[in-house]
Amino acid sequence: MLERLVRHHSVISIVGNIVTVDVPRLLERPSLGARLGDLAFIEDAGGAESLAQVVKMEGSRVLLQAFSGTQGISTSASVRFLGQPMRTAYSSNILGRIFSGTGQPLDGGTDLKPDARIEIGGPTVNPMKRLLASKMIRTDIPMIDVFNCLVESQKIPIFSVAGEPYNSLLARIGIQADADIVVFAGMGLIFDDFHFFRTRFEQAGVFARTVMYCNMASDPIVERLLVPDLALAVAERFAVEEGKRVLVLMTDMTAFADALKEIRISMEHVPSNRGYPGDLYSQLARRYERACDYRGAGTVTILSVTTMPGNDVTHPIPDNTGYITEGQFYLHDGMIDPFGSLSRLKQHVIGKVTREDHAQIMNTMIRFYSAATDAEQKQIMAFDLSAYDRQLLKFGRLFRSRFMDIQVSMPLEEALDLGWRTLADCFTADQLLMKRELVTRYFPAEA
Repeated sequence: MLERLVRHHSVISIVGNIVTVDVPRLLERPSLGARLGDLAFIEDAGGAESLAQVVKMEGSRVLLQAFSGTQGISTSASVRFLGQPMRTAYSSNILGRIFSGTGQPLDGGTDLKPDARIEIGGPTVNPMKRLLASKMIRTDIPMIDVFNCLVESQKIPIFSVAGEPYNSLLARIGIQADADIVVFAGMGLIFDDFHFFRTRFEQAGVFARTVMYCNMASDPIVERLLVPDLALAVAERFAVEEGKRVLVLMTDMTAFADALKEIRISMEHVPSNRGYPGDLYSQLARRYERACDYRGAGTVTILSVTTMPGNDVTHPIPDNTGYITEGQFYLHDGMIDPFGSLSRLKQHVIGKVTREDHAQIMNTMIRFYSAATDAEQKQIMAFDLSAYDRQLLKFGRLFRSRFMDIQVSMPLEEALDLGWRTLADCFTADQLLMKRELVTRYFPAEA
């Protein structure tokens, strides 16, 4: 406790938001509080002050990352180590609340100082202790529920580009998803996006089960690295201690990676591919691997947005993300692309917790839509179209309007029935090449 009162005045350099301080007796007395990940308080004689975090240690030199920036702080400043990592409030009182990137309330609500505090970060769960994903999260979005099911404990990104309605899609999933608690993590949000999420959750009546952690575009970029850790730490507690099914929504992980890149450059780290740090994969995996189905407890499911610079899927951020996550949703032209999108865990629920015709409808409709795109190419190139080609063109139009449009909302069973009606509107029963017993049972009789 006494070590927390010790002030260190040997500030060597200030580069960007990185402050380097010399702690001569650190090697002799590790109890001085300068441990990796711990907090520190920087105070300048001129009155400027900032909370910081230990991000690197080199012998007696300690590198601190200032949360509120280093403006007004000089090398004559003093540093006091707090001897503890970043913590955030956790209790049922945080539901329906909005917090900053450092865990401070932004909504003017009641004070949470009496509530328990939990450490953020920490290791992920031992894979041997996890349960196999086997429970579906219904979103009432046909392109997800029918073709690429979202499964509890899954980690899956939405790959998109700037200008696409990915935030609108993320908000709809948060509102309609079959989850007990939704934890929202916003990184580098402009005010319009922040207001959009808050308003949508309030108007839909789900704000009471939602927790929001928001880093605005005008806030320090350092906070963007903390937002996912804050959200995931709270999500884990709700899942483990209260047995809740928690859905974590994160946008945008590209802002997280860009903040990591900028900070590592200021720390003079050797950059890797396109200037991003060499441990980008590890940093992303540390967050995504928090998704888990806990034995005897609840689940944490992660759905994130990753905007691809220049629509380049080989960019380091989506490229590394693809190796970590269990599939992806591609959002292009306001629609979820059925060809690029994939859920690697959907086979655990399709036909097991869903209707028996689910797999047949999914495969048949994708097969016909693929053929429809070929027929559209023939039409564009002015080739003669057969009667079957015209059937495919009609199916392609109906498939886009009834299923691919992200504004479409309906339960899974209703979507499966609509799939049968759409097939019946375009093809005969003999053209479907599906199991005869399923066609007999579900193919519309009037067709």
